[in-house]
Parts: sequence; C-alpha cells; structure tokens
Amino acid sequence: MTRHRFGASPVVTHAVLIAFSLLMIYPVLWWIFATFKSTPELVLPTLWPKEWLWRNYPDGWNALPKYTFTYFYLNSFKLNIATTVLHVVSASLVAFGFARLTFPFKNALFSLMLLTIMLPSQVTLIPQYAMFHSLNWINTYLPFIVPAAMGGAFFIFLLVQFIRGIPRELDESAKMDGCSWFGIYWRIVLPLTRPALVTVTIFSFIWGWDDYFGPLIYLNSVDKYTVPLALRMFVDTQSAVAWGQLLAMSLVSVLPPVAIFFFAQRHFVEGIATTGLKG
Repeated sequence: MTRHRFGASPVVTHAVLIAFSLLMIYPVLWWIFATFKSTPELVLPTLWPKEWLWRNYPDGWNALPKYTFTYFYLNSFKLNIATTVLHVVSASLVAFGFARLTFPFKNALFSLMLLTIMLPSQVTLIPQYAMFHSLNWINTYLPFIVPAAMGGAFFIFLLVQFIRGIPRELDESAKMDGCSWFGIYWRIVLPLTRPALVTVTIFSFIWGWDDYFGPLIYLNSVDKYTVPLALRMFVDTQSAVAWGQLLAMSLVSVLPPVAIFFFAQRHFVEGIATTGLKG
C-alpha cells in the first residue's frame, strides 16, 4: 500500500510563519507609527497615521525644561561605558583566577560568589543604600561604578565556564616559554575569550542602559539623570502629556542597545553557545 503524506506544503508553512511573525511584530510597528501621531489620534484603532507629525522628534528632544535629551544621552553613555569597561576588565581577571589559579578556599569563595546571584536585589537594597549614604555617595555615579569594578557574579561565572573550556596545554606551553600568569591571561586566555567578553559587554551595557530603579534611588539632581529617568519626567513635569513625543523619545532611547546587539550579534551568539563547553 502507498502511504499518503499529510505534511503541510512549504507554502502553507511559510504563510503560517509569516502570519505569526506579523502578529508578534505588530506592537513594535504600532509603536513606531505612533511616534508620528498626535495625542488624540493615539486612541483610534488605526496603525497608519492620518497626519504625519515629524515634529514629535525635535519637539520631544527639547520638551523637558532646561535640559535637552542630548544631556541625558551623554549621562547614560558616560555612566554605561565606564561600568561596562570595568565589568569586562574585572570580571575577566577574577574569572581567570577561579578557572586557572590554585589558592586557599577557592571552592568556598566561588560558591559564596554564586550565592550572591540567588539574592534578590530587594534584599540588598536597603543595606546598600545605607552603606552608600554613609560614604556620601548618594547623588553620584559611584554606587554604579564601584560595584562594577568588582566584576559582577553573573559575569564572573559566565567567563569562568568559558575559560574552563580552553585547553590547559596552552598554559603549559606559555610557561615553558617563560610567560607569567598575567602574560598567560593577557596573551593566551583573553584573546580566546573574545566571544564571552562580547557577551558580557552586551549584557552590561543593555542592563545598565535600561536600568530605571537604580538611578531613581541614588540620583537626586536632574543634571545627573539618565535616559530612563528623563522619560519619566515627561509624565511628572507636564500637565498634559504629549504621548507622541514621549513615544518618539522612547523609540530613540532603545537605538543604542539595539545597535550594539546587532553589530556584535555573531560574537554574542557564539559566546552563549560555547559557554560551559569543556574542550
């Protein structure tokens, strides 16, 4: 007997996938088109604007009193570039020590570090705030920069798993050539961990750029505000919120992390795929 195949044809499969893709992307499309609408038009069940208000972008950029979005963009870039660089440098050094060196209480310290990942941020919020307040770090960027210099438990764990996959024979060869431990880290391990370092860079920058709660707690002066706090000011400082301008600025605010992700996408996927594999 001849068996009949009941599998869907490629045309049907692609049609279903396209339909679901459009369904998933519809909120993003609505968001983009909404940046060109007036506030009364936003409540209408239409996607395409009746009148394209291109001025929502320049008006939104200059909508907040005394400061333009250029100021908040620069604040976010300065803060997140500093924290990202510190995360990458310190996390790679600590991860190299855990993955390659032998020292007393190594396993206990590594386990203790992993335990900090399991602590919710709400548990440590009040003790951290009290500590930073006693150090007179409130309304400065130090509560973000100094912890970044400690590496971050998640980033250290990610890099440790990646470094463990690098053959130790490379270390032995470097030692025979007279290379020190720092030389092995700098010349051998660091170049080979580039995919994982790119992953740390992307995670650190995106998490820092999107952070709203941290700057809300530690920053008091408007001249130190980051982009998320600036977006909140649209609601706090305006009696009638210009939603078109707010949506336009929110769209502009996501461009840097999206651009970084797409430019480094290949290394990011490689870093995620190979982390934890031992060679």
